[in-house]
Amino acid sequence: MTGRVKRGLLVIVKQQSEPMDPTRRHLVTAAAVGVGMMPPRFAVAGPSPSTGAGASTASADASETFSARSSDGTVLAGEAKGDHGAPEILFIHGLRQSRLSWDKQFDDPALSGLRLVRFDLRGHGDSDKPTALEAYSDADRWADDVATVIDAAKLRRPVLVGWSLGGYVAGAYLRKYGGSHIAGVNLVDAVTKLAPDLLTPLAGDFTGSATSHDLPTRVAATADFLAACFYRPPTGIELQRMLVVNGMTARAANEGFVRTSTTDLGPAFAAYGGPILLTHGAHDRLVRQAMAEHVRSLKPQSRLSVYAESGHSPFHEEPVRFSRELAAFVAEVNRS
Repeated sequence: MTGRVKRGLLVIVKQQSEPMDPTRRHLVTAAAVGVGMMPPRFAVAGPSPSTGAGASTASADASETFSARSSDGTVLAGEAKGDHGAPEILFIHGLRQSRLSWDKQFDDPALSGLRLVRFDLRGHGDSDKPTALEAYSDADRWADDVATVIDAAKLRRPVLVGWSLGGYVAGAYLRKYGGSHIAGVNLVDAVTKLAPDLLTPLAGDFTGSATSHDLPTRVAATADFLAACFYRPPTGIELQRMLVVNGMTARAANEGFVRTSTTDLGPAFAAYGGPILLTHGAHDRLVRQAMAEHVRSLKPQSRLSVYAESGHSPFHEEPVRFSRELAAFVAEVNRS
């Protein structure tokens, strides 16, 4: 295995000649089965690309779907629920995921008194999937997407919850727009700086294999990447749905992002005047805890909460604690 730093991100080229391990075989098989078993609730009801920014429809469970057209014309699919006058949370998912990542939070009674908003990042889920790499390498476009969703959902002063790539996206927003209208930020196993000492070698490996133009290599990497997101791996239909979502992601999203010239968003978080909650899984195989500690060194008043039974996805692996801590954080920042 050899490593090199490319445009600020560690890239490790892994030999692909070894036989498929049992975990990968199980994941790939589950994906094939899951396509045919996906129930209506998880067939995301996104808006038509022709709908304008802010167009929305109400669903049977009192949530609303909406579309928002970003600065470059990319249409983003979003969903919201809860009282418009309640304290607000905007959830931003990670790479190769979708807004469905936050299902446990949307269903949690601990957050039922809040206005919850989530959306599919560009290149993911039901949002548009530009093919140009610069649509993902330009940090300002991610920033514009967040600003567009905030406007479309009519959010006044939300807490931003950014998981993994979502933390980078939140930082890109703060870098361009500032934080005067953001009540607080919860960084969840977030990528805030593309540096080999803050990411694991496995994360660097995926920058090569998950962007490969060789389909079998990319399929295997997709299954491996999803497995690496958990210490307590999902099973059954839940795993199948996740694999379907991962497979929907545009290759250009991953390939473009690793080419970004904006590799360090630490200054944006340091300049942010509001509170920051740092959430990190103790068994994260992709992002080192040093990443969260780096943000804390820049923002000493931030708080780090480590989840002993979680990997890269504590909101899914320990959802009760996660929602409880998030609800307390939202209440705290809205009292100040």
